[in-house]
Amino acid sequence: MIVISAVCAFTIRDPKNNISAQLPMASPKIASLSWGQMKVQGSTLTYKDCKVWPGGSRAWDWRETGTEHSPGVQPADVKEVAEKGVQTLVIGRGMSEALKVPPSTVEYLRKQGIDVRVLQTEKAVEEYNALVAQGVRVGGVFHSTC
Repeated sequence: MIVISAVCAFTIRDPKNNISAQLPMASPKIASLSWGQMKVQGSTLTYKDCKVWPGGSRAWDWRETGTEHSPGVQPADVKEVAEKGVQTLVIGRGMSEALKVPPSTVEYLRKQGIDVRVLQTEKAVEEYNALVAQGVRVGGVFHSTC
């Protein structure tokens, strides 16, 4: 598994005034999306399905959790992104919305205090990028085919 990640915060120091502050890393924008291909800003990889979070991204390999179109995205699929300190998690259900998202997954995220948005993948990417532009600590799991 290849994970592209940066430290989730960076430190600014002002030695003159003896102060420092940690600032959170921004979520990377989705640079492009087409059938079966996604590119994430800051990564040289092309993903079919991907997970993104503040400071990083990686391929979303459904085999890790036994994910299939039905029953769909399981809590185990979103746990990694949820643990990155996101405020909002966007789930892309595929270009034709073939990927299901059961209530148990939405419930799991809400119990973590995370706002959940479940959309067709093109709309999900638009929503995700809009949240990035607003400075929201947003994460996403995106399916780029059916």
